[in-house]
Amino acid sequence: MSRQSNMEARLVEAFSPERLEVVNESHLHAGHHHLEDGHDAVFDGSGETHFRVRIVASAFAGMSRIERHRAVNAVLAADLKAGVHALAIEPAAPGEKTRW
Repeated sequence: MSRQSNMEARLVEAFSPERLEVVNESHLHAGHHHLEDGHDAVFDGSGETHFRVRIVASAFAGMSRIERHRAVNAVLAADLKAGVHALAIEPAAPGEKTRW
């Protein structure tokens, strides 16, 4: 199972979202520099390291933006420790306007 699929499954289990998109954006970051084993390296854009999470769930009702981000980060903590380099989060409660 891919990292993306695992992330989707954990988010569904934790939040029972009305809408969910987990988008692998790793290819958009090809050529960017990052540290790898203490050395500057150029990322080739492969793999599953950069994601965007778009999620609408009633669990976010009454939460601040920061609380929502913390909740998603907590659910995906294992992925962040295991090689997810970047995570963009777009959380909303039902009925709130989204850009997607």
